[in-house]
Amino acid sequence: MARVIMESVSRTISRRLSDPRITGLVSVTEVEVTPDTKNATVYLSILAANDKAKSLTFQGIRSAAGVIQYHLGRELVSRFCPHLRFELDTKMQQTLRTLKLIEQTSKEYREHNEDEHYGDGNGNSPPQNP
Repeated sequence: MARVIMESVSRTISRRLSDPRITGLVSVTEVEVTPDTKNATVYLSILAANDKAKSLTFQGIRSAAGVIQYHLGRELVSRFCPHLRFELDTKMQQTLRTLKLIEQTSKEYREHNEDEHYGDGNGNSPPQNP
């Protein structure tokens, strides 16, 4: 059911919503459905020009929850259409921050090794073994 919800919500956001607040690229990254299938949390990743545009896009999607719910109900063959709750997916931002830290640490490590191998950059050579 989560896959059907993901596809339906993605399709509705991209094709059926005309709210001018919704800009940028919106992706449904994950859907968690409760065991009784009455509720589902939809996680969204929003790539927008800035934080304000991202916030407005999220507000626009939340305000269109009824329309999204309606279209989902028409596509589901189950007895219940879960109530949708929208959340921002911050995993991508956390991943990008982690990758940046790894890159920075790697650069510092390489620079440190070069200093040990080639000297300290001030004309001082590393100690030589006799």
